[in-house]
Amino acid sequence: MAEFAVYPGSFDPFTNGHMDIVKKAARLFSRVYVLIGVNTEKKRAYDAEKMKAAIEAAIADEGISNCVVCVHTGLTAAFAEQNGIRYMVRGLRNNLDYNYEENIAEVNKLINPALETVYFRADHAAVSSSMVRELRLYGQDASNYVPAAVLACLNACEA
Repeated sequence: MAEFAVYPGSFDPFTNGHMDIVKKAARLFSRVYVLIGVNTEKKRAYDAEKMKAAIEAAIADEGISNCVVCVHTGLTAAFAEQNGIRYMVRGLRNNLDYNYEENIAEVNKLINPALETVYFRADHAAVSSSMVRELRLYGQDASNYVPAAVLACLNACEA
């Protein structure tokens, strides 16, 4: 049976930690939707469409062929329901992430009772999008924390 999963996030920017989760999910599910969530109430540091292209390139560079990258404004649980997706993938760095994610999982279950949340342990626990943004803000090298295609996107967006 083909099982689909959605891996949502702001991915502002997409990091090596995110890529680790994509790799793990791609091994388990027949298709993984990497969903760039756009919150109209928040300003993004990097354009979502440009980040989408960078994520697609980074995933292709890893030889992963069963992932689809989408930009979405709206509820992830609704996206999952509309696309026949039964699993939501989330990465956990620590127990604080778990507590936060459990609250979100409960709300998603109320919106879409068929949606199950699956957690993957993050291998790069110290890496976060906010850390990468801060490094970039102060002119520090972030090449060890993001895929090459994403680094090129960041450089182009900041030029």
